[in-house]
Amino acid sequence: MKKRNYTTQVLLISAIFLVLAVLSESYFFRWDLTEGKRYSLSDATKNILKNLDEPVTVTAYFTEDLAPDLAKVKEDFKDMLIEYNSLSRGKVLYKFVNPNKDQKTEMEAMKAGIQPVLFNAREKDQVKQQKVYMGAKIQKGDDYETLPFIDPKASIEYDLSTAIKKLSVKNKPLIGFVTGHGETPIDEFQQAMKDLNVLYDVRPVNLSDTALKNLYDYKTLVINAPKDSFDIKELQILDDYLKHGGNIYIGMNRVEGNLQTLQGKPLNTGLEGWLSDKGLTVDDAFVIDARCGTVGVSQRAGGFTMTTQVQFPYLPLITNFADHPVTKGLEEMIFRFASPMHYDGDSSYTFTPLAFTSEHSGIENCPVYFNINKRWTNADFVKSKIPVAGILKSKSGGRIVVIGDGDFAVNGPGRNARPVAQDNVNLMVNSIDWLSDDTGLINLRTKSITSRPLKQISDSSKAILKWLNFLLPILLVIIYGLIRMQYRRNQRVKRMEEGYVK
Repeated sequence: MKKRNYTTQVLLISAIFLVLAVLSESYFFRWDLTEGKRYSLSDATKNILKNLDEPVTVTAYFTEDLAPDLAKVKEDFKDMLIEYNSLSRGKVLYKFVNPNKDQKTEMEAMKAGIQPVLFNAREKDQVKQQKVYMGAKIQKGDDYETLPFIDPKASIEYDLSTAIKKLSVKNKPLIGFVTGHGETPIDEFQQAMKDLNVLYDVRPVNLSDTALKNLYDYKTLVINAPKDSFDIKELQILDDYLKHGGNIYIGMNRVEGNLQTLQGKPLNTGLEGWLSDKGLTVDDAFVIDARCGTVGVSQRAGGFTMTTQVQFPYLPLITNFADHPVTKGLEEMIFRFASPMHYDGDSSYTFTPLAFTSEHSGIENCPVYFNINKRWTNADFVKSKIPVAGILKSKSGGRIVVIGDGDFAVNGPGRNARPVAQDNVNLMVNSIDWLSDDTGLINLRTKSITSRPLKQISDSSKAILKWLNFLLPILLVIIYGLIRMQYRRNQRVKRMEEGYVK
């Protein structure tokens, strides 16, 4: 009977494990305890995968024998593809290819847009450069998208889900960049356009030439850094657009700063009055901040010209953000000649601040003379957390994102284009995404891995910690031995006492 019961239990447990194994092919769960929920797929991704109407093939080009930290990226990417395959009910197919195995495969990867990257690899106590491939080709029918390099610090889910959505979407939503008032041209937003063109059809729009009924086709209008005035008719068109549920992004230069003449002055375009009628005032003043960027100051010494970087409080570093989808994941960005804003309107609109200056900031009213060599003191920064970006939302449903600097995400024209900080780009693209896209992909763009380096300590502290790590375990063993010895000695003394009972 015992043997029969034992056999029955073994068979029952085996059957349970077999059923669990079969179910795990289609159903699974895991606990994600990482700070940014790195291993959890978003609802946006799940919706994209469930709505796939055709199979998507992901060809992952990864070099074999990668360094441990890069091999971890390959493992994470493979785990993600397994989950994509399951959630899409087999419509996301994948395979891994080693481009380094032969020239034909390498040419195939490069033709798909996968470019090799040089990494330092250690082999037999020597460091040598290794040509590494870490990319993927996502194909649906005859169309395909490429992830040239899978950045370990970026959001792999965002890149992969966006590529799949781009292949799946048939009619891209329209985004209109307003022109006719000296606004920043579309081609001067190289970094932002790289993201926006994935999901949207971006076009220039002239309010005077576009029929109002055609304007309703645009999910969002972008007005960035206008220099000339809007007339009353154009402002009325914007009001009508908002009343019909339209959305507007405004990157606003309320002031102008010129480092050649070292002067700052106000800029009026009519938008400031239009916003003021809605309760939002963007002041014609400069924000100054103790946490700031620098400018180069040239000095001549001994026949040589030297450039020294000097802190310039008119370039505030923004690190304080509201808990909102537009600013989620942002860590640090820099503004150029930003203006403060405040809301004092009625209940017809609601205002949500998005970004703030530091706890040591201030405001300087126009006109301003920029003294590069000024010695700033705490008395100059008596204000705290001044709003420099926010959202106006009307009862009709129309929404306006207002940024108190129109140049923070501008790369510039042609060869004069300059890279801007990624979080600057993210703020602009996130804002337009939040206004235009209801899939939730906005939450994935800044779902990245934050670097948290160890605190740097002095050599003396390192030596103390080194010896402490070495001696502390020995000391603990000795203390334990002494305590144990004393305990046993006390036990022996008790046994020798008269009348001892165990």
